[in-house]
Amino acid sequence: MDKELIKKIQDKKHYYKNIEALEKHLDQHFKSEEMTVFHEMLSLDFHLDVYFIQPEDEDFNMLITSGMSLLEMNVPDTIENKEDYAFAELLILLPKDLKFEKVFPSEGKNDWIISMVKDMARFPHHMDTFLTEGHTLQAWSDIAEPYDENTQFTSCILLPSATFEEDFMQISCDDRIINLYSLFPLYKNELEYKIENGYGKFFDLLIEGNLPDIFDNNRKNLVD
Repeated sequence: MDKELIKKIQDKKHYYKNIEALEKHLDQHFKSEEMTVFHEMLSLDFHLDVYFIQPEDEDFNMLITSGMSLLEMNVPDTIENKEDYAFAELLILLPKDLKFEKVFPSEGKNDWIISMVKDMARFPHHMDTFLTEGHTLQAWSDIAEPYDENTQFTSCILLPSATFEEDFMQISCDDRIINLYSLFPLYKNELEYKIENGYGKFFDLLIEGNLPDIFDNNRKNLVD
């Protein structure tokens, strides 16, 4: 990682209360025994953990980042009420039978999912930009290259949650809002469709496809 980038990020204001607010928020919705954390052992830029939550009363598990909201994103002045989009964390719902090793990184076949989530969370701070609903990010410079040999997904889009209400997807901390966004992995041609036709048209495809927002590594392609 570039030393100049590391110093730039380290010199930014760190909003540690945001992380405390996220922890409190999760404690209000889940039992302690339902939550484990993939702690980041070495953070060159900023500390980014990932919660693995396995709710007993739900038909899904989930990953949620803890650290993306440590830093303020660079929201353009053209965005109305830009302060409402400055802080975010990411989540992805997972099927109950999808498992991880006890630590990350490991040699586990599903490690790429955690890597995808963390890469997405780091992107706005590395690129001095912001992420919000409808934004996409591809895995590699080649749009056709999947995240990993264990998947055909090549990118990801941020979506509103079809499972949680707004009181879960927005966290208040002092005068700040921390937005939670759902991650939805995309196939190559789905990303191309979204780029060519815009988020609105792609969202229409999602509605027509009637797909659950629980990750499915073998789901049907919305464009084919």
